[in-house]
Amino acid sequence: MDHSLEAMLPLETLRAFDAAARTGSFSAAAERLNLTHGAVSRQIAKLEGWVGLKLFERGARGVSLTIEGNRLHIRVSEAFALISSHSDRWVEPRGSAVVKLTSIPSISGLWLMPRLSSLENGDTRLRIMLDIDIRQSDLADEGFDLSIRCGRGRIAERISLQLFEEHIFPVASPELAAKIGGGEPARLLHYPLINDSDASGWRAWFGQFGMNYHPRPQDRRFEDYNLVLDAASYGLGIALARPPLTERQLAAGRIVPVDERKVLNPVSYWLDRPIGRPRAAAGELAHRLGRMAGVAAERIEAFLAAEE
Repeated sequence: MDHSLEAMLPLETLRAFDAAARTGSFSAAAERLNLTHGAVSRQIAKLEGWVGLKLFERGARGVSLTIEGNRLHIRVSEAFALISSHSDRWVEPRGSAVVKLTSIPSISGLWLMPRLSSLENGDTRLRIMLDIDIRQSDLADEGFDLSIRCGRGRIAERISLQLFEEHIFPVASPELAAKIGGGEPARLLHYPLINDSDASGWRAWFGQFGMNYHPRPQDRRFEDYNLVLDAASYGLGIALARPPLTERQLAAGRIVPVDERKVLNPVSYWLDRPIGRPRAAAGELAHRLGRMAGVAAERIEAFLAAEE
């Protein structure tokens, strides 16, 4: 089969194949790679579909390589040995207490990072491998235990738990805020407004007061909310505070409220996990994240017990 025009297989797929070949078991491979049995099985199925060959014989006591699988494993082993001898790449920690968590840059930097030490250090010590993912990848196929995202609802093929909502309000640098002063909401339209990925936040805020907002040429847009806050702190316009992402910037005085009137943001924050039974360490981290977000214990338990 000619794959010359197709995308290369991800390294995770070949690692799953190599581990299964060496251990003779998908379960043992999953344990070695800190994945679920289902994630390893899907990676092997992906590889078999890609090469168009059966690579393993499945049996009651495990798996064994077919002739074609053995040939491929020799090549894969050679490739990994070559990479290992010519690379200083980072080697991720492994073990039952390691949890792979993914999120977008703003949540990772503004909410997760200040809490990371507390999340790792409890009665059971955890090691969180935090990955930045703006593509909302398939969690199971990429080997992630949990994901925190900002969105409007659940995503197919995931188990989701709403962590918290946010009540937004306008903020700016202290200098610009002093210039703007108090008054009616319409006064803000005399200044550039800063949006993140879309204008829904500002549309919701002005809509609460019977006003229609559409982005204008003088307004600014930054995909990452970290940049939105930086732009506001440097006096480039008015942004919307999104608690609790902005709690430290407000406390430090980098930004200050321009208007105290708050509106519920159309988007909220979600904790996701792959379908299937979560590992014990992932369940423990979900409990800690839920408690920090103020989620009731019974809702966290339901999230971990759900099957689809």
